[in-house]
Amino acid sequence: MKRILTALLLIPLTVWLVLFAPEWAFLAALAAVGGIAFYEFSQIVEQSGIPAPGWPAMLAGWAVMLAPQPGIVVVLVAILAMLISLRARDLAKALPAAAAFLLGVIYIFGAWRCAAELRAIDANWLMFALLLSWAGDTAALYVGKAFGRHALAPRVSPAKTWEGAAGSVAGGVIGGALYAHYWIRSAPLGQVLILAAAGNIAGQIGDLCESAIKRGAGVKDSGNTLPGHGGWLDRIDSSLFSVPAVLALVKLLAR
Repeated sequence: MKRILTALLLIPLTVWLVLFAPEWAFLAALAAVGGIAFYEFSQIVEQSGIPAPGWPAMLAGWAVMLAPQPGIVVVLVAILAMLISLRARDLAKALPAAAAFLLGVIYIFGAWRCAAELRAIDANWLMFALLLSWAGDTAALYVGKAFGRHALAPRVSPAKTWEGAAGSVAGGVIGGALYAHYWIRSAPLGQVLILAAAGNIAGQIGDLCESAIKRGAGVKDSGNTLPGHGGWLDRIDSSLFSVPAVLALVKLLAR
């Protein structure tokens, strides 16, 4: 019940932010959610025995998300990560600390920059990308419970099955196709199906990657701020992969 109530609050707010909110409100929401998710990521890093990236990395992440030209910013962030890692008391942890710093910035804030770029092309494409995970997760839950027999990645996420993963792809493709039929009419059906399948698969990989990071740190959830969903990073882990995948394909297919 908590999970459903949380979703009923978050989904309308997300729809408004993506489709109707002024740009400043949308970017503010991205920055806030990204900041919370990055804090949770930092806690997981620390639980893994690596110095937490902390506030310097979060500020660097916001810079990557908002900078007009992010390329040079990413290079400067990498340099900053190396410099800050020198503070490690145990220099054997300097490299993992720098890697965690840079990974967190690109993983979370880089993906959120992709969300902003996708919205700038067409807000409906961003809604499409988010819907792929929402519809896929719902389909995977029911298909996995009814037909799941073969473990997908038992070391990472024992409850996930190949049958549930296939159901997720089917749910994502159907949901994406229906959305595009009504709100992205200019997109050919073949392209929509490719985008939906690729985005959903990317989202499932994102979910598994976050699960692997948490399992390695001995953590069940990234946080407890979202009743029934764990933390914010748990909620957006699929979108952090699906949104960049959809953006890349939209740009590629538009050529």
